[in-house]
Amino acid sequence: MQELKKVAILGRPNVGKSSLFNRLARQRDAITADVSGTTRDIKKRIVTISENRDFEVIDTGGIDYSTELFSKVAEFSLKAAEVADIIIYMVDGKTLPSEEDRELFYKLQAMGKPLALVVNKIDNDKEEERYWEFLEFGAEATFPMSVSHNRYFNDFYAWLEALIPPREEEPTGLELTEDTEVDPFEEIVRDINSTKEEIDNEIKVAILGRVNTGKSSLLNALLGQERSVVSDVAGTTIDPIDETIEYNDYKITFVDTAGIRRRSKIVGIEKYALSRTEEMLEKANLVLLVLDATVGVTELDERVAGLIEKYKLACLIVVNKWDIHGEKTYEEMVEEIRDELKFLHYAPLITISAKTGLRVNKILDKVTEIYQRYTRRIPTSELNDTIREAIRRHHVPSHNGAVVNIKFATQYETKPPKIALISNRPEFIHFSYKRYLANFLRSKYDFEGVPLDIVARKRGERFDDDE
Repeated sequence: MQELKKVAILGRPNVGKSSLFNRLARQRDAITADVSGTTRDIKKRIVTISENRDFEVIDTGGIDYSTELFSKVAEFSLKAAEVADIIIYMVDGKTLPSEEDRELFYKLQAMGKPLALVVNKIDNDKEEERYWEFLEFGAEATFPMSVSHNRYFNDFYAWLEALIPPREEEPTGLELTEDTEVDPFEEIVRDINSTKEEIDNEIKVAILGRVNTGKSSLLNALLGQERSVVSDVAGTTIDPIDETIEYNDYKITFVDTAGIRRRSKIVGIEKYALSRTEEMLEKANLVLLVLDATVGVTELDERVAGLIEKYKLACLIVVNKWDIHGEKTYEEMVEEIRDELKFLHYAPLITISAKTGLRVNKILDKVTEIYQRYTRRIPTSELNDTIREAIRRHHVPSHNGAVVNIKFATQYETKPPKIALISNRPEFIHFSYKRYLANFLRSKYDFEGVPLDIVARKRGERFDDDE
C-alpha cells in the first residue's frame, strides 16, 4: 500500500493554522477563534489535491513558551514536525517579522525537509506589500495568502502537488482535445466533488427595490407567516436590522434595504441608494428584486438590478401589487421585464401582492430551491462530458488562424457555480463562446435563478483572478 506523505502545519498562536487545516480538509473540523491557544492537541486528516494526490495534513497547537501549558503544546507541535515529510510554517502577515518567528523557522529549516513559509492574512492587494518583509527569512518557498478570504492558493497548491506523488493507479483520462502532451490532472485542480461537504443551510436574502415598491410589506408578510423568528440580528448604526426565520431546515436571513430611499439633502440620489445597496449585497447570497406592477421597470430598477449581475448573486424577481396592476396582462409584464433586464435572464419571476398575501407563501419555497442550485457542484467527469459535447456541436473559434483548444474544465467554487476552462489560449475564448457554453450547461442542468461564472485560464494560472 502506498504510504502517504505527512504535511505538518506549524506556527505561533493565532496565525491561521486551523483555518488552513479546515481549508485543506474542506470541512470545518478544527475550531478557530481569535484567541491564542485555541488548538492544544494534534488533529489529522487525509486530504486529496489534483484529484489523484493524497496526503495526511497535521494541525498543531501554537508554539508559545509563555506558560507551562503552552510549552507542552509547543513540544507536541515540534514533534509533529519531526515525523512530517513536509512542513508548512505560518506567520501573521498583518505584523512585522518577529525574532521568535525567525528562530522557529530556522529550527525547522535545519531539519532538512521541504519547508514553505506561508504569510497569512494578506486579505487584499494593498496588504500584499507586507509579504515582502518576510522574504528576508530566505525560505525556499514563500507564499502570501488569505485563508479566510480564499486568496492566492493556487501557487501554494502547485508547490504541494510537486512534492506529493500521484496514486499508484493510473487516473482516468478526461482530455477534451487531441493534445497528448497535456495531462488534465496536472492542472492545479482540487477534487472538491470527492469529499462530503459541510451542510450549508444558511441563506442570506437581500430584498431590493425602489421606495414604495412594497419591500417592507413583503418582509412583514414573510415574517408574519407561521414561522418562528429565531433572532433579531442587529446591524451597524447605518445598516437596518436583519430578520432570521427557520424554514424547511434552512435559516433564512432577510437583509432589509429600507434605507434605500430619496432624501432631499443628498445630491445624486441614485448614487446614494446604490452605494447603500452595494454594502448590503456583499453579505447576501440571493436577491428578491421587488418591482412595482403599477409602474413597471424604471431606470433605477435597471441600475439596482445591474448590481445583482455585478456580484453574481442568485435572484428571484418579485412583481408586487399584482392585485392592482392595471390593464397589463401577465405576458405583457413578463415581456417588458425580460426586455429591460436582459442580464437577469436566468432569474425566475413571480407575481404577488404583499398586501393581500397573494402567492407570498410560494416565495420561501422558491428561495430554498434557488439556493440549492446556487450551491450545486457538477462532478468533474460529468462537467467534462458536457463540455465535450458542447464543443463537438460548436467548436471553439480560432483566432487569426491559431487553434484555440479547451483541454479540461473544472468547477472550482459554488455560490455562484464557477467553472474554469483550461485552455492553450484562454485570452482568445470570446465571451460569446462562454455564453454559449453557459447556455448549453443550462440546457443540461437546472440552474434557474443562478448565474454561471465561466473563466478561461492557462494551466497553473489562478482561478480567482478577475478577467
